Amino acid sequence: MQELTRLKDSVAQYDSLRRIYNDAATLWQLGMDEKDESVLPEVEELLQQLAKDLEHMQLSLMLSGEYDGNNAILTLHAGAGGTEAQDWAQMLLRMYVRWAEKNNYKVETLDLLPGDEAGIKSATLAVSGRNAYGYLKSEKGVHRLVRISPFDANARRHTSFAALDVMPEIDDTVEININPDDLKVDTFRAGGAGGQHINKTDSAVRMTHLPTGLVAQCQNERSQIQNRERCLQMLRAKLFELEQEKQAAKKNELGGEYHAIEWGSQIRSYVFNPYSMVKDHRTNVEVGNVQAVMDGEIDPFIEAYLKSGIK
Repeated sequence: MQELTRLKDSVAQYDSLRRIYNDAATLWQLGMDEKDESVLPEVEELLQQLAKDLEHMQLSLMLSGEYDGNNAILTLHAGAGGTEAQDWAQMLLRMYVRWAEKNNYKVETLDLLPGDEAGIKSATLAVSGRNAYGYLKSEKGVHRLVRISPFDANARRHTSFAALDVMPEIDDTVEININPDDLKVDTFRAGGAGGQHINKTDSAVRMTHLPTGLVAQCQNERSQIQNRERCLQMLRAKLFELEQEKQAAKKNELGGEYHAIEWGSQIRSYVFNPYSMVKDHRTNVEVGNVQAVMDGEIDPFIEAYLKSGIK
């Protein structure tokens, strides 16, 4: 059924391209026949839309990884630096939510730990839709912010870091066995908004996989049973990613080279002051409109990453 849905989406995408092309061609021919130049702006608009959709379709063909078509699980962590870093983590959270909404993906907040004064300490999102992981895998790593801090009374420039982890959501067709005896399950009362039920019962769940120390936490669903299921999904994704990383590390070790994504080795810098620019350090793509990027316009970075063939 997943393969059928994927193929139907591909056919629908192609049909949409043909329809836009035919509309533009018909309108242009009509204008030529009638010597009516007023149709030109509409023809240009259709061609621009065609070029944009065609580029998007070509980009999707680059997503050849086994799990590129899967949903994605995003986890953000604020770096050291207290309120400043926690505010930066929340800004990134908003950026990814805006990007997902613009691309018609469904976004669900699975867990969120508010900051002490502002922002967030951590957050976990589920982004659902075709190729969500394939696109968002390029965002994994450390993101660096340079700006005049709104929390500094002396208006000094601060540098802050936040780390993003991206995992594919793994379905039941992938063999990831979790022994119930290896799990430590804690339940607690959820915090934040959510109504009387979510705040007055121990519905939130934290699962720890004892052999690896991996932890998954969910407090978004109303019932403890639903939160348990979500935690298991997240643990499956984390265990899958851990196994993938072990295999990649082994291959790189045999090849004599291993580049780990570690704290401080940022993939991208967002500079608000003394100049305005966002630069991806892997592809050298630069965007001058920082506010547009923070509003979810991150496609130039994703496209450059996919076209570069970086793994």
